[in-house]
Amino acid sequence: MIDFTLAQEEFNLYKGSEKKKTVLYNNKKYLLKFPDPIREKNKNISYINNAYSEYVGSNVFKLCGFKVQNTILGLYRYKTKEKMVCACEDFLGDEYILQEFESLAMSINTDKKIDTELDDILEILKQLESDFQVNIIDRFFDMFIIDALIGNTDRHNGNWGFIINKNTKQFGFAPIYDNGSCLTPLLEDHDLEALDEVELKNIVYNVYSCLKINNKKIHYFEFIKSGKNNECNDALKRVFPLIDMQKINEFIDEIEGMSKTRKEFYKYILNDRYKILEKIIKEKLG
Repeated sequence: MIDFTLAQEEFNLYKGSEKKKTVLYNNKKYLLKFPDPIREKNKNISYINNAYSEYVGSNVFKLCGFKVQNTILGLYRYKTKEKMVCACEDFLGDEYILQEFESLAMSINTDKKIDTELDDILEILKQLESDFQVNIIDRFFDMFIIDALIGNTDRHNGNWGFIINKNTKQFGFAPIYDNGSCLTPLLEDHDLEALDEVELKNIVYNVYSCLKINNKKIHYFEFIKSGKNNECNDALKRVFPLIDMQKINEFIDEIEGMSKTRKEFYKYILNDRYKILEKIIKEKLG
């Protein structure tokens, strides 16, 4: 496993909740994401597994053929402590800039703040499609399907967006990034070992998106199963054939430094969610 402790450090300009460092490794710039601090007062909640979540979530996207931020699992030593980190490669370089959806939405609709209400987001995306003559809504719902598979509970307006070429002004959907809030990162290995079958099934199925309808968070699988959104229906038909669970299982098995308990948990919930999507395809959209 790569040790980033002695990597050349640069001034960090990245935002977000986790502790971060910017380093150069093999002549490439990486954002090192450290375990989240305890966020809730008087609660001993550890976010130490978000490095694993970031790494696995990103690679599930990659294995399904998406353009995604490259990630590396590694170590960082500080004094006597050794921390697991996820190194996220800078995909912009000098040629591109990143525009998060949040900032674009504020510039397009000046009448109200665009939160995560689905209709509001789609209204902005339709305007962007018209302005730039590119397919955006399909890419948005493609991302939604894999977010359902990995159980991403925090795809808010500030962690997805678009890249723009500084010279040509070409506009397009950015590589998928910021996947640390998937795969139930709050649970430690001893928590996973204590889960019974009912609790596991609950984790598999009852997972919610940041997106909202009538100010209520969308339940991923209930929304997909309803078949009420045609763009989502089409995305499921496009994306489901790209999900190769054998490759995903093999990838997880080969991850260095991850416990067998966590590997089995990841494979369990991903395989069960795959079966849910498969059933929806056969019963609702076949």
